[in-house]
Amino acid sequence: MKVKKNLKKLIPIAMAAFLFTGCASAAKQDTKGKEEAKHKVIREKPAKEEVSLIDGTGKTLEGRIKVPKGYKRTAEKKGSLGDFLRKYKVMPDNSPILLYDGREKDNDDAACVFRMHLGDKDLQQCADSVIRVYAEYMRKSGRQDQIAFHFVNGFTCDWNSYRSGKRIAVNGNRVGWRVAKPASDSRETFEGYLETVFNYASTLSLEKESRPVRAKDIRIGDIFIKGGSPGHVVMVVDTCEKNGKRAFLLAQGYMPAQQFHVLRNDAHREDPWYYPEEVVYPFRTPEFTFYDKCLRRPEYLL
Repeated sequence: MKVKKNLKKLIPIAMAAFLFTGCASAAKQDTKGKEEAKHKVIREKPAKEEVSLIDGTGKTLEGRIKVPKGYKRTAEKKGSLGDFLRKYKVMPDNSPILLYDGREKDNDDAACVFRMHLGDKDLQQCADSVIRVYAEYMRKSGRQDQIAFHFVNGFTCDWNSYRSGKRIAVNGNRVGWRVAKPASDSRETFEGYLETVFNYASTLSLEKESRPVRAKDIRIGDIFIKGGSPGHVVMVVDTCEKNGKRAFLLAQGYMPAQQFHVLRNDAHREDPWYYPEEVVYPFRTPEFTFYDKCLRRPEYLL
């Protein structure tokens, strides 16, 4: 699991050691093989042929993934995060998951892949993909003033300061703002802001700015998260219900940086929904196992 490539240009070595803990720590290199083996999930073949809930003709998340028999998608207000994600465009059916450098991911567990900006740097990994979803949603829904994320060291990096022309200034272990650019609300500036956040945020900071949620109260935008090195996070991107019980879809980014994608469910590969009775710990997803209760809701969604 690699340190993100452009850190040397941004901070001195001492600062890098202070700020970067979690999803992108260099210490992960030595433990990667052991941890991958630890979290590997043994897949069993389904007992019978499955009816696919993946509609290859669908152009959006909602159109691509059908709900199970007897279920209905939960009611989501127009302009809500749920509405935003359901209408998010997805890549053509059977599109591979691409890495930041254009290579195809080896172990492809996608039910579908989001048409989401990735960039050509190894930056937008697991926590970063989730952060992008929240930021993109708040920007589109007129909540730009609320876009703010914490660095691992606790510093709050807000979009209002960045678009006013301020940039991150580092002095030893201290982080602050300095005026460096003209004010701008452009897409290019927004991408620069997100890259800054991606460099200094991780699963550790995302975990700290969220609160525990009961499984029965799960909703779109919630996350299953393990902060640390290694850590990981997957996001609830849709929900449906039957008789008051909710099923949900999970999506993730991962390492190296790769396209955000909806995960399949290894218990029933053609049905990517996860059901209430399946939320037991250890909670297994195709590429990571969460051993402790870890369903949380970011504070900016409360």
